[in-house]
Amino acid sequence: MEFQQLITHLGVDPSQTSLAQQPDLNPEIQAVCAVYEATPESLSYVEGAKYAQWISQTAANSLILPPDPAFQAEATQRGIAWLATPEPRLLFARAIALFYQPYRPKPAIDPTAVIHPSVVFGESVYIGSHVVIGEGAKIGDRACLHPNVVIYPDVEIGENTTIHANATIHERTQIGANCMIHSGAVIGGEGFGFVPSAQGWVKMEQSGRVVLEDGVEVGSNSTVDRPAVGETRIGRNTKLDNLVQIGHGCKIGTNTVIASQAGMAGGVKVGNGVILAGQVGIANEAVIGDGAIATAKAGIHNNIKAGEIVTGIPALPHKVFLKASAVYQHLPEMYKTLRRLKRG
Repeated sequence: MEFQQLITHLGVDPSQTSLAQQPDLNPEIQAVCAVYEATPESLSYVEGAKYAQWISQTAANSLILPPDPAFQAEATQRGIAWLATPEPRLLFARAIALFYQPYRPKPAIDPTAVIHPSVVFGESVYIGSHVVIGEGAKIGDRACLHPNVVIYPDVEIGENTTIHANATIHERTQIGANCMIHSGAVIGGEGFGFVPSAQGWVKMEQSGRVVLEDGVEVGSNSTVDRPAVGETRIGRNTKLDNLVQIGHGCKIGTNTVIASQAGMAGGVKVGNGVILAGQVGIANEAVIGDGAIATAKAGIHNNIKAGEIVTGIPALPHKVFLKASAVYQHLPEMYKTLRRLKRG
């Protein structure tokens, strides 16, 4: 694909590119690469100052750059075709889709699949080898179930949804359209519900369900538990990384991102546009406001206001945590000073 064709496919205004200044510069692009691993016929990107040094070193013949005149001038000097945009990484993500499409098998139902006669299928579905689909399930148009997926009774799966190998979807779960469930994920399994008694722990049956709205993605070996009553719900376009635990009865808003090894107890409410970094832990029934950010390993025991950034265990406002960290390294000398003062 030529660089000018790329711009056309991306729907970008050509006036933003070096082609307006150098009309003969229209290299052939055969791959997309990281800027520090680029080949002579590849496209890459630079998002900001962290990787700016690579503009003078990369082998890429074309770059997506931020609207920085210095970056653009250096690329032009090296004869690199460039495209300026306020969001280079976003445009690069779209460019990758022009060169790579994930594996998707052609519509078919493998003869080894075990399917209850009551299952309702949409059009053009793919059901892989050794898939099991229980009574009353509904599988939407163009859904794709890879080998060894298990679908319990009364599950509903929306159109264009893909469930990768060895994932398990428990009873009454509802999965919307355009969702992606990765290998080993368990959606709708029993929540951790036990009630103490004089004789020991009594199991509380989990009669609720899990609902994933449209565009939700669940990473490998993540779990989303159903509650005793009601539902666990994950909002539209929310993304879960690998090894994420969503407890029973949690409500997660739209466009939220939860990174690997984060976990939340039952009844947690997470707003829209929230970012939870790796290994964040959230206590039972905490409420996280819209747009809040919890940095890696934050331990959240109380409610977090909308837009707040928290850090540490227990989680503190990020600026307070930074101030406390600055003091922490001086504690030994402060302790020595205190001992001298006490001695008089």
